[in-house]
Amino acid sequence: MTATTDERSPLLPEAKPSKKQNAVSRLWSRIWSTPNRVVFAGFLITMSFSVTQVPLFYMFHIMECDVFYTKHPPFEGIGDRCARNEIAAGTATQFSILGMSTTLCGTLNLFFSGWLVKRYGPRLALMLQTTIPRRPRAAADSRRAGRRRGGHHDHPDDAAGDGFRGPAGYILVVNTIAGEVVQPLQRTALFGKLQGMIMLGMSLGLWVGGMIGDRYGIQSPFLTAFCLFCFASVYARTTLPYISPESLTDGKKSNTNGVSGFLAPLKVLAPQRLQLHTGQIRKHYGVFFLCCGIFLGVVATGYAPILIQMYATAEFGFDQADNGYLMAGNALMRAFFLIVIFPRIIAAGRKWFARSAILDQRKNNNTANQNSSSGDPETPPTMGEIIPTDPRQFEIPSAGQAEEEPVAMPEITDPAIEKLASQFDLLFLRWSLVVDGLLTAMTAFATQGWHVYIAAFILPFGSGSAPAAKGVITEMCPKSQRADALNAVTLVENIARLATLGLFGFVFAALSEIGKSYLTFFCNAAVAVLGMGVLLFSHFPPNESTLVEEEHDDDNENCEVAV
Repeated sequence: MTATTDERSPLLPEAKPSKKQNAVSRLWSRIWSTPNRVVFAGFLITMSFSVTQVPLFYMFHIMECDVFYTKHPPFEGIGDRCARNEIAAGTATQFSILGMSTTLCGTLNLFFSGWLVKRYGPRLALMLQTTIPRRPRAAADSRRAGRRRGGHHDHPDDAAGDGFRGPAGYILVVNTIAGEVVQPLQRTALFGKLQGMIMLGMSLGLWVGGMIGDRYGIQSPFLTAFCLFCFASVYARTTLPYISPESLTDGKKSNTNGVSGFLAPLKVLAPQRLQLHTGQIRKHYGVFFLCCGIFLGVVATGYAPILIQMYATAEFGFDQADNGYLMAGNALMRAFFLIVIFPRIIAAGRKWFARSAILDQRKNNNTANQNSSSGDPETPPTMGEIIPTDPRQFEIPSAGQAEEEPVAMPEITDPAIEKLASQFDLLFLRWSLVVDGLLTAMTAFATQGWHVYIAAFILPFGSGSAPAAKGVITEMCPKSQRADALNAVTLVENIARLATLGLFGFVFAALSEIGKSYLTFFCNAAVAVLGMGVLLFSHFPPNESTLVEEEHDDDNENCEVAV
């Protein structure tokens, strides 16, 4: 039978794509998906910032060496003339001052970036983070100034630029975009992949910066960074999706005017007001203790990459290229862990928690059915038991079927089961600090140069606390506060980096003067264990409780405290 045709029928048969074309199309759509474009943006911008890290540290090391020999006799002997404890201590001090100044201005950048995200959307805010970089000109002027005057010249100029753009702001904006393009169940894994791509960009940037600096001069990495920043701005505008500011607040009106809108992330750190199923109002301190634990964790582990670099330079005479290989290997292994291993750990742990929750739910249902069948007068049946609403409450139609047949575990789609499964992220966050602290302490036993390389390769296997913390805080806070929650945790991490640069930078400088700089690793491990202890006080809100977002007229005296 021939098909009927009319004037609207096509004259030529429709060409069907081949299987090869379909496979290529599916592969390309998977590679160039929206989450992958977001994580590649993090990789590209991080590489732009990281190209200048090793040359910048080496520039400070050379300037401190020049300053030292202006007050001491010229070097005579074999080896590197800058391999002295006094020079290492001076380099650590100057680098700590630079890190503190840029981190302090980067903290202001967090508030500015968060305000831009809620006012104009995250894509425009990300573009502003990569526009008009100042570091190439600052480093060139500092090198021409020479010696300690050049280091002092670099501090205010570089810090002023970080007040409007810098690593703190772009990490916040990219994480905000990543949290909006996937489902809540995939959010923590995507945070880990994004953090892994950031580490991968850091690895490549450190290696490229060290190689270019050795071959083409100290100013070449800074010019390379300028070109990469320009390309990153174009990439963000043409590939990243547009997310409206209204969608970030779940349709609720966000106050972006005045000081209250600028300081909105600080409100997330305040105790939450919860309404229990009984109607009582309680205060919940889960987010507060979470941020305190994150602060101590970053203080303990945030200085480790710089510490290893300075320890290797002072004790084993690593030069610019050696430090480039060392830091690139550390970042590469951290990227491998976060991209490949971390999502699998999170997925397996959440399935483990979900399986336990489902089994407990089935056990409770069986117990309730037994109580109802026994006719206990003290436990009257509920409406859900009289009229079954769950397929599991119906009787088995076949009498010959086994009473307990093994059933495949369902996917985590129930919101209650998903909420219980997300608690694994908090458990992972706690123990990752312990593992990271122990691995950091093991670095103190390095006695040869290749020991430092081994330490740099095993340290990343204790990482993962940063993406896990972002996943936990986005689950503790409602959708309308998700952007502010990410801003708050990034703010805490930024302040912690400022504290660790100031604390352990001067601790390392003091211990280097007496020849016991390795003791700094033990101090880091002790603070990490302390952070894990603080996280034990952080818990998710109780079940069947709702967050009271609006202010009520109830007196605070009527509020109970729920840790």
